Amino acid sequence: MSIQVVKVKEDLLIENNKKAEELRAFLLQKGIYFINVMASPGSGKTTLLTNVINRLKTQFNIGVLEADIDGDLDAHRISNNTGVRAIQVHTSGACHLTAQMVEDALKAFDLNGLDLIFLENVGNLVCPAEFDTGSNINMMLLSVPEGHDKPLKYPLMFQVSKVAVITKIDTAEIFDFDFDKAEEYIHRRNPEAKVFKVSAKEDKGVEELTQYLVSLIKSK
Repeated sequence: MSIQVVKVKEDLLIENNKKAEELRAFLLQKGIYFINVMASPGSGKTTLLTNVINRLKTQFNIGVLEADIDGDLDAHRISNNTGVRAIQVHTSGACHLTAQMVEDALKAFDLNGLDLIFLENVGNLVCPAEFDTGSNINMMLLSVPEGHDKPLKYPLMFQVSKVAVITKIDTAEIFDFDFDKAEEYIHRRNPEAKVFKVSAKEDKGVEELTQYLVSLIKSK
């Protein structure tokens, strides 16, 4: 009796990557830049996005996709504190968004009026990194309370992210966080990653990050 092994995950990723390339080409044709933001829960994604969006909204028409398993708190926080439109995406228990899910969610926007889309992906350092969402870049956040060793423990997240942002640097005195080691480990996973250190609470480093994002958007 022969046994056939079916690589379901591999096939799923192949189909997702194909859809992601199609979505990326479609958004490029529309002149829309798409940034996928990934991080653990509590790393400060929504707070940092709010700060960055308020700096960018005079230059670009922005839309935000907020992905969560349930709830709509983050979508309301973004809309209330920036004035830009945020769409809440429920994943029905999934720990990530696929390119197809992103494409379906984007139908809620008038894409003809947008220049820039942020996706705040589901909070974890594993699943979101496995799925290409059709974004132009991945930006991941590593908060000081999480520890500087996370690039060693969650390699794919750092490998696929062009931008790595160390957040909550205002808490460095409380936690045993080694910034030099963090950068060393990040670049071990991705030598080309651009690393920023920010405190959205104290408004430190956010302008530098924002200007870098502007340079990426305009270079498109």
